[in-house]
Amino acid sequence: MRLADLADALGVPFADRTGHEGDTVVTGVSHQADWIRPGQAFVAVRGARFDGHSFINEAVEAGAVVVIGEGLPEHTASPVPYLRVASAREALADAATAVEGRPSDQLTVLGVTGTDGKTTTSCIALHLLRETGAQTGLLSTIGYELPDRVLRQPPSHFTTPEAPQVQHILAEMVRHGATAAVVESSSHALAMDRVRGVSYDVAVWTNLTGEHLDFHGTMEQYFADKAKLVQRARHSVLNADDLPWVEQLVPLATAGGRTCTTYSAEGGDADWRATDVLEGPQEITFTVHAPGGRAEARLPMIGRFNVANALAAMAGVAATGVPLADLVAALATFPGVAGRMEMLEREPGDPRVIVDFAHTPPSLDKALATVRVTTEGRLWVVLGSAGGPRDPSKRAPLGEVATRQADHAVFTEEDHRSTPLRDILAEMERGAREAGRDNFVSIGDRTEAIRYAVREAGAEDTVLLAGKGPEETLERDTETVPWVEIGEARTALRLRHDEHAEHADA
Repeated sequence: MRLADLADALGVPFADRTGHEGDTVVTGVSHQADWIRPGQAFVAVRGARFDGHSFINEAVEAGAVVVIGEGLPEHTASPVPYLRVASAREALADAATAVEGRPSDQLTVLGVTGTDGKTTTSCIALHLLRETGAQTGLLSTIGYELPDRVLRQPPSHFTTPEAPQVQHILAEMVRHGATAAVVESSSHALAMDRVRGVSYDVAVWTNLTGEHLDFHGTMEQYFADKAKLVQRARHSVLNADDLPWVEQLVPLATAGGRTCTTYSAEGGDADWRATDVLEGPQEITFTVHAPGGRAEARLPMIGRFNVANALAAMAGVAATGVPLADLVAALATFPGVAGRMEMLEREPGDPRVIVDFAHTPPSLDKALATVRVTTEGRLWVVLGSAGGPRDPSKRAPLGEVATRQADHAVFTEEDHRSTPLRDILAEMERGAREAGRDNFVSIGDRTEAIRYAVREAGAEDTVLLAGKGPEETLERDTETVPWVEIGEARTALRLRHDEHAEHADA
């Protein structure tokens, strides 16, 4: 893209000092000076700790051909053209969208937001779209996929990558023949304009519960940030059971002639409903009532709450024109989601071990209640709570939920970062004790905690490992270490076998 055309796309004046600068080709965009490559635009974002203008020379030395910002500070000069904008973050998204050629305009984009269920709903929607004929890409917390179905990781550790990565990935989907994309859209991404340049056709809302309040400040602001997705899509799919938020969402979703449908997994008044829900040890069956009729559905997952995720995904994909019969047929072949109610292989004498991402009190409550239904013996749970300023108010409630729903709870680490682990464990213990419970133990090292629970569990018991799910790192103090939860669980089962074999030989 020519520099003059980029300035036009941003709606800002461009002073061509040489008469030729406007023809300079801009090949990419970044707000990180150390990510700049020759020919790219550098967006100088003012953050809480650093002002990007301090890195202009570094960016230019790396090859930046233009700087974009909200105004040069005093005594600061730019050796390349400078475009002044009202908002650097908005400009970062708008510039990236323009340079990549507005890729989402060439895709049917289904966005998913909510506190719980985003990833599962996104993955079900991806599967439904692919199985019904759409070449579909995915951008999610677990990574991103092109139509070739190979899972890749973006270059930065965000629930949703920054705007330049979002646009580049969408453009890559288009280059690989995608006609549709599922974009898991976090509240951070919406609030920080990371997905500003995405043209959403369908927005899916799962629910809203207390989470990330360290960032959003209040539930009202958290709602407002997530609601941006609904306000941007031509059609929205809303959870009728998510009170009181759905009542505020409907007017936002239908403003300006846009449309919405609702769903309910609890028998509520909605366009899409589930009845006759039956939970088995490996699957759930239910009757779907939809605007297009009714059908018997089978979901090869455990967890009654996944009925809501399936309804949300089906309603979202139906909005793109897929018939109910095709959706139900595709749902029956869904392979599941890594780290979401993922069951390990069992040998005779093994407890059932399940890895799940549940890390908020409501999601943990649902996960434990779900597993309890199909647990013949005792129910164990291993869990922690994040450190730093991230929602410390949820630590005591997690302790209460864990000890109320499970027979045995093991409190341990989960990305405690700079917060002393003993303080987090003490809060979880307080929540349990204030609820009158003493069926817990604290083991700070997560590896040891998992091994303890698996070793002590009986063959009829179930051990739920909560909180980490598919994440690939564990943050301890200032150190980030590799982590594979399901691998830790397999090691724990192997050690259990070895101990039993030693006892048998003694």
